[in-house]
Amino acid sequence: MPAELARAGLRAPVNVTWEVTLRCNLRCVHCLSAAGAAAAGELSTAECRRLIDDWAALKVFQVNIGGGEPFIREDFLELLDRAHARGLVTCVSSNGLLIDRALARRLAGMKRFYLQVSLDGATAEVNDAIRGRGTYARVLTALDHLAREGARFSINTVLTRMNYPQLEALRHIAQSYHAELRVSRFRPSGRGKGSRADLAPSTDQLEAFAAWLERHERVRTGDSFFCLTSEKRRRRGLDMCGAAKMTCCLSPAGNVYPCAFLQEDAFLAGNIRSNSFKSLWDHSPIFAQMRQLQVTACRTCPRFEECRGGCPAVAYHTYREIGRPDPECLVNLRTAA
Repeated sequence: MPAELARAGLRAPVNVTWEVTLRCNLRCVHCLSAAGAAAAGELSTAECRRLIDDWAALKVFQVNIGGGEPFIREDFLELLDRAHARGLVTCVSSNGLLIDRALARRLAGMKRFYLQVSLDGATAEVNDAIRGRGTYARVLTALDHLAREGARFSINTVLTRMNYPQLEALRHIAQSYHAELRVSRFRPSGRGKGSRADLAPSTDQLEAFAAWLERHERVRTGDSFFCLTSEKRRRRGLDMCGAAKMTCCLSPAGNVYPCAFLQEDAFLAGNIRSNSFKSLWDHSPIFAQMRQLQVTACRTCPRFEECRGGCPAVAYHTYREIGRPDPECLVNLRTAA
């Protein structure tokens, strides 16, 4: 999609990230939402139904659902069924701990449905240090259930300095389940703010990871790693940050933000209980600002038209300024260190 079209504002987002609850049965040390207890005023089942219908009417293509742990919601399977019946594609991110054989069978029968299960290490020692004691074994049990029932899923790993040496082992674990490995970028939001010093990949690891991706084209990234990698990989994926342009985020209580990593008061577009989702998408001042965001320090870089400064959220959480260059861009990573 041309950058000019996205900056002008689409009629509706291509996809929406929806955190359906802040409740979670884990306390991962890098959680972008600092999930655990329920958020105040989480949307009711009736409100969620109306929201799904609104998105369907707007022709939103895909809803990426996370939390918290989505399957903690007692009505979650009902909401998935409604989304699919309305023609929406859903992609659910889960920690896997609630997936038993029966749920795996139910998920395997769903159409327009994708599942990502989190695993942050190829060994219990590494994974459990991030996600909690005993989670490695429980996640592998969930993956066994999903594989036996024929469910389609991917394994999602947040790249950290702890699990970087295990990338090959993680890739082999995914292959053993006939699943894709998806490597997400560590971002210092939520509890990630406090764990950044211990978990964020080093400069050497980021550079080596970019080269590793080139050798393993079946590994997916799905986010702002496009600004860290080569021209060849960028051409296959995103060519700019999509926040407020092609995507946005909805919190458990109905707050709308440019993306899941900018759930801060400064980036609040509004709440769907006070304004329609369509009105917020079309008229929010913060969305208008994001659509015209200029990273002036990057303008002389030959990669600017591809990454447009990289990930604004990482820049914001690093510098408290939204218009600064991505601090992990490989072009200036060494000079900025």
